[in-house]
Amino acid sequence: MTAPGGSERRVTPRAIDSRTVRDTLRSACIHARHSLSQNFLVDVDVLDAILAAASPPPGRRVLEVGPGLGILTGALLDAGAAVTAVELDTGLAALLRMTFADAVARAEAEPDAPGGLRLVEGNVLDQDLSTLMTPPFDVVANLPYHITSPTLHRLLDLHVPPERLVVMVQREVAERIAAKPGQMSYLSVFVQYHARVQIERIVLPAAFEPSPDVESAVLRLDSAPEARTLTAEREDELWRLVQASFRERRKMLHNVLSRQLPMPAPRVLAALEAAGIVPDRRPQTMSVEDWIGLLEAIRPLP
Repeated sequence: MTAPGGSERRVTPRAIDSRTVRDTLRSACIHARHSLSQNFLVDVDVLDAILAAASPPPGRRVLEVGPGLGILTGALLDAGAAVTAVELDTGLAALLRMTFADAVARAEAEPDAPGGLRLVEGNVLDQDLSTLMTPPFDVVANLPYHITSPTLHRLLDLHVPPERLVVMVQREVAERIAAKPGQMSYLSVFVQYHARVQIERIVLPAAFEPSPDVESAVLRLDSAPEARTLTAEREDELWRLVQASFRERRKMLHNVLSRQLPMPAPRVLAALEAAGIVPDRRPQTMSVEDWIGLLEAIRPLP
């Protein structure tokens, strides 16, 4: 929203509360859509925690997915970040253009200008992220929960992934991503291969308007390029191996791999022995390093 004289007026963090969000939605004739995971942050302490974890320096390129009402967007712009925000909801995109008219104009005049906003209307999963964002960049977002996993996959699988991601996700998903061997999943193996993982804060439903039915978490992922030791071809083989194994996550590896790859049982047993992995291990007990070791012992995959 623009004040008289063209100066930009933003809702400051201290003005955030449920009533402000409801009034803003009502005045713009917008309804929160459950199908798009639209739950708007109203807790200043959580906002501060996100910003502290992200710590974007002035001029840092930042991708925000699902900016919604622009609560986090405004804080990032105030910090001097050069924000690219991808919003699917046309009503919210129009509101954002009005609210941050000066920041949009700044980015149009000077791409990547500190405090500038480039607003992209559409689904982030339809964007060519390699051309949308120029490295180095970070991701700071209250991710729409229904696209958390595919969004993280696309971002982390970029040739040059974001250096840091600070994202709000469902608590259950955050804990699955940060899991230790014994509770691993395909998602945790994939993310931990690409990044160092830290759960920064658990967020209760009351921090949002409307309140979701689940608890959330602020998740920080710091890119770990030194851990990406495999070529692109071998990474593809690694994910084939891990995916095949987790199709029967509660079964013993020597049985799962024989069935799912498929591969003769003697070859599987020989590979497990060479990698120092006992045959009755189960997929959820395997660390990233275990999977890489097994891949080296079992290649080439059938």
